[in-house]
Amino acid sequence: MRYLHKFRLFLLMNRLFRHIRAAYYRASAAAFRSSRRHSLHSAMILLMLTLACADASGAPREKLHNRPYADQKRLHLGFSVGAHFQDLSFTHNGYITPDGQRWVAEVPAFSPGFCVNVLGDLRLHKYLNLRLTPGMYFGSKTVRMIDFNADQNAPSVSTPDDENYIPINAMQDVKSAYVVVPLDLKISGDRLGNTRPYVTGGVMASFDVSKKRSDYLMFNPADVYLTVGLGCDFYLPFFKFIPEIKFCFGLTDILKHDRPDLDLDPNTFKVTQSLSKVKSNMVVINFYFE
Repeated sequence: MRYLHKFRLFLLMNRLFRHIRAAYYRASAAAFRSSRRHSLHSAMILLMLTLACADASGAPREKLHNRPYADQKRLHLGFSVGAHFQDLSFTHNGYITPDGQRWVAEVPAFSPGFCVNVLGDLRLHKYLNLRLTPGMYFGSKTVRMIDFNADQNAPSVSTPDDENYIPINAMQDVKSAYVVVPLDLKISGDRLGNTRPYVTGGVMASFDVSKKRSDYLMFNPADVYLTVGLGCDFYLPFFKFIPEIKFCFGLTDILKHDRPDLDLDPNTFKVTQSLSKVKSNMVVINFYFE
């Protein structure tokens, strides 16, 4: 009886142990399933936050405008520095001298000059401005004169000892210091961020204040130009930077046809006699600070 009692106690303890183990496994499985659901929920929340951040960073943003009210001012002041290139347009009349010479003139190359201006800009409309930019242009141009009918391999039509000596290839360096007064109508487009393109059209009066000496060609100091140009306003935090290119076309004949200083030098006067008119042209590149 004592052994039977011990055997029953062993069976009872074994059954109790199985129940405890089964309860432990069920609790572990439930905890695992709960952990998986919690991890899945956390992953979904993290994915949604990532997509939201990516959408916010990829959304287009309006660029910050520098000086947003600058164009609403009635009057703008500034200055400019730049370079220009001078040219001459010659119209020949076909004059032939008694000894068979026919002279032609040209500007074979361009040399850059320096220019500086002050700027006054008056706002007329949202898209229209009137600009006055007086300044100084310093530059030079080289004129080459050729006897078209002469043998170009010969040094001259006569020798330097002859009374009527004139070379078949002559050069003249024309230096200029212009006081200019350009008046332009500026037509602007819509502002795109911190840029605004525009075109200009107007007139420019000029007066050459440099000293001249007697030479093959002499030019009148005063001239008037028709001008067209284009540029772009760049809005910087503290000012506007405006690069511009302008084309200037002279309207008057600047050649001095009456040359009393050459009454005693008829051979030099032959070049002037061969030209019916001369007009001046320029290309101007300016950088404005407004």
